[in-house]
Amino acid sequence: MELRQLRTFCIVAEELNLTRAAKRLHMTQPPLSRKVKTLEEELGSRLFIRNSQGLALTVTGQFLYEQAQQLFDKVETTTKTIQRMEHHQKPLLNIGFVPSVFYDQLPLLVRELIRKDEIELSLAEMTTVQQLQALKSGRIDIGFGRLHIDDPDIEQEVLFNEPLMAALPEGHSLAGTTPSLEALAHYPLILFPAKPRPNLADMVQGLFNHRGINIQVVHEANELQTALSLVASGLGFTLVPEQVRCVQRYGISYVYLDENSITTPVICSRRKGEANSPLMQEISKILSHQHRVLG
Repeated sequence: MELRQLRTFCIVAEELNLTRAAKRLHMTQPPLSRKVKTLEEELGSRLFIRNSQGLALTVTGQFLYEQAQQLFDKVETTTKTIQRMEHHQKPLLNIGFVPSVFYDQLPLLVRELIRKDEIELSLAEMTTVQQLQALKSGRIDIGFGRLHIDDPDIEQEVLFNEPLMAALPEGHSLAGTTPSLEALAHYPLILFPAKPRPNLADMVQGLFNHRGINIQVVHEANELQTALSLVASGLGFTLVPEQVRCVQRYGISYVYLDENSITTPVICSRRKGEANSPLMQEISKILSHQHRVLG
């Protein structure tokens, strides 16, 4: 199977119409049909089925399309990296991160890497699930999130665990205390992010559910900043990682919980087999030092 075959297949998969696909490929329909049939014979599996609208992907076809997109992303990334090397440019490090890890140690990591002036950085906000897909396709080199996800192609390392805190409206009756989850459950809860799942919202809900505590979720915000604005408006409380307290928002009080064991991890995700590269070793060393100093 060649890249040209995959590109042809992907265009047909996107159009789901042989006439339109042939037009994009600047060819006629009969040879395109033969190319698709040849690919199916090579793979030993049907990739398309006909329906009233034209074509539809089979389960195998959908899998091949997703894998092909990751492969093309990887080829593009590799090509750009080689071009940078040829022109003696600094290597580019692509970092994916969830917003809740970008208030304390990750900015310090970025600052330290920039100070060393040995690499160029590209930062992209994405969920942990999106990070894993981006890692496999080569769009990012390292990801920082909070969820454990089993994937044979990805290696995850817990860098540290940080306490969860309650963000309360200023003047709240529990402000200035160390409330329990049971005490907090008497008040409306604001969750974030709303989607995609799984995410931190599932983790927070699980804390209450595992203890058999009923909660009243009044709003699910897509962004952390939106959730904090809703808290400041007096609509409820939310649980946030400790480093979020660096966000000094008017109308919000941050309080620790009465259980020290209620924490959330900061997890580094990498492609399996790349953990021992010199760059990854340097990043782990910087983060380890920062955590000893700050935590």
